[in-house]
Amino acid sequence: VQLQASGGGLVQAGGSLRLSCAASGRTLSDYAVGWFRQAPGKEREFVSAISRAGSTSYAESVKGRFTISRDNAKNTLYLQMNSLKPEDTAVYYCAVRQSRYISRTGSEYDAWGQGTQVTVSS
Repeated sequence: VQLQASGGGLVQAGGSLRLSCAASGRTLSDYAVGWFRQAPGKEREFVSAISRAGSTSYAESVKGRFTISRDNAKNTLYLQMNSLKPEDTAVYYCAVRQSRYISRTGSEYDAWGQGTQVTVSS
């Protein structure tokens, strides 16, 4: 499976971005997929995930601001990010796991995209 993340960029605090993750080699709607991020000098952290059935999970820090979704026809995962804060600055990664159920643990995902940089200025 190959995952191609895109949509990152530089935005002012309070702005919005939509990340995309296009998949090939695996049908995303058959599995749980998620977004993680890693800021400089920090460990990778869970952001959001969506199960095969469509259930979603969010980190407390992004709840109410970020929305995860999936376009099955395009085999693409999205992360709509609103009300962005400087602390959201990080490289964002999409990932898919060999399970229908959500996990908030990165090691339980077996395929990762290359990452897309999100920078939020104050």
